[in-house]
Amino acid sequence: MNMLQWGRYTCLRRPTETRARPGWCPGPPHDTENRCAVNRPSGELSRPLSELKADLFKALAHPARVRALEVLAEGERNVGEMQPLVDIESSHLSQQLGVLRRAGLVATRKEGSSVVYMLKDPLVSELLGVAKRLLAASLAETRDLLADLADETTP
Repeated sequence: MNMLQWGRYTCLRRPTETRARPGWCPGPPHDTENRCAVNRPSGELSRPLSELKADLFKALAHPARVRALEVLAEGERNVGEMQPLVDIESSHLSQQLGVLRRAGLVATRKEGSSVVYMLKDPLVSELLGVAKRLLAASLAETRDLLADLADETTP
């Protein structure tokens, strides 16, 4: 019998560790639900790419998280350094950074008693830039439509 049938699970990222709960891993979370992504029930291993993309965009679906990513695109920072730039309470910022970390968008390292946050992949910064350009193009189109409308109503 395999380990799932016996009710024991092995994290494939940490194969020497066996645990009684599925998806639990003492290391950093491997997905947005704080579970070991490589050790899920079999139906979740074959999730459609569209669902995985939706999970990514859910992690980006808060203004504070987007702002935190923008700040981290400029360089590594701890919560104390980020707080005035993101302009939310430190405890809320820590929670939002936790969501981003579980989503795999940011990484951390300890520096003394502080936790330093950084973008996990430079593609995150590129994604933010693409979103900015997309919004700018959409706003420019709206501005042009409003100008056309104003021209039509002027006698």
